Amino acid sequence: MIETLLLPFQFPFMQNAFLVSLMIAVPTALLSCFLVLKGWSLMGDAISHAVLPGVVIAYMLNIPLLIGAFCAGMICALTTGFLKDNSRIKQDTVMGIVFSGMFGFGLVLYTKIKTEVHLDHILFGNMLGVGPGDLWTAGVISLGVAAVLILKWKDLLLHAFDPAQAKAAGLPVGVLHYGLLAILSLTIVATLKAVGIILAIGLLIAPGAIAFLVTKRFERMLVVAVAVTIMAMLTGIYLSFFLDSAPAPTIILILTLTFVIAFTLNTWRARAVGPASDAP
Repeated sequence: MIETLLLPFQFPFMQNAFLVSLMIAVPTALLSCFLVLKGWSLMGDAISHAVLPGVVIAYMLNIPLLIGAFCAGMICALTTGFLKDNSRIKQDTVMGIVFSGMFGFGLVLYTKIKTEVHLDHILFGNMLGVGPGDLWTAGVISLGVAAVLILKWKDLLLHAFDPAQAKAAGLPVGVLHYGLLAILSLTIVATLKAVGIILAIGLLIAPGAIAFLVTKRFERMLVVAVAVTIMAMLTGIYLSFFLDSAPAPTIILILTLTFVIAFTLNTWRARAVGPASDAP
């Protein structure tokens, strides 16, 4: 019985999957808290979809795919900001147009080239196919992103809540704004191999949303988001071995169920506290 339970840890490809999940869990969880508070969830969705043409063009030019993905993500973010500032169209509409256009462009390019890279692996990831190079890439990016977010979380928090106050306090608002966009693009690049383009958005929204329901203090929110993400990552990979399912969708499903549980408990708690708070 014990040998069966420990079986997933005996295979090198499963060990790599567990390792890369721990690497990307921290930066995605931390970043999700800022995206949820700032209302940038759709921005994460837009950039995650928009990296596809960058990946395809990088393959055509025979350069690292991660460079193409990062450049495409930044082009999406900068284009969205430019269109928002120079038109009467709202930001969510602009993002929808930009990311759908770039995603469609990427699909058209993909159909015109011959490649051994399967589209499913780009869209949904291939966590069980992670190699040493992927581990190094994810580890370096994750360490850098996590370090910046932890060191600058107070500045980023003020910028998320009140950019005008942040500017009045002397903070470099422009650097924080575009720095956060760059961090978002880098994080998506780090998760590209493991969970792919489409499922990356789940890691960038669900942990922060769950933590937001659980606690009202931002410091605790960061800790809860990281803990929930690590739990979902390890549990999802472990269960996928016995369910014969893909690890990344299983992880996202666990995060979704966790959000439903947190939302339900939060609603019950609000209803229980409500009548008591109204009593004289």
